[in-house]
Amino acid sequence: MFSITVRDHLMIAHSFRGEVFGPAQRLHGATFLVDATFRRPELDDDNIVVDIGLATRELGAVVGELNYRNLDEEPAFTGINTSTEALAKVIADRLADRIQAGNLGEGARELTGISVTLHESHIAWATYERTL
Repeated sequence: MFSITVRDHLMIAHSFRGEVFGPAQRLHGATFLVDATFRRPELDDDNIVVDIGLATRELGAVVGELNYRNLDEEPAFTGINTSTEALAKVIADRLADRIQAGNLGEGARELTGISVTLHESHIAWATYERTL
């Protein structure tokens, strides 16, 4: 299996519901390093997994939809705890939609999987993996 990974970052504000979150139930900020990894079993005719420039651009577009937002005020997240794990899934699903729409080029339609990792810090991160 071949893969490439591109990186961006994300800064949001949010709060959580539930005693398990302790003081994070109050509004707070979070900054994430975001890695998106694209996978396929064979390289394309250009001998690549996917165009890194297009992958970087599309990750930036997805992250840009969330960056500097208070997620508590975003209709898409009403009633949802926007945990690191949940946000990784949102980003992966939005990237998958862009792949399906052709935004990463026709060759990207042969991708078989994507994973998104959000790094909360140098000691904690969460990943969501999905097939395409």
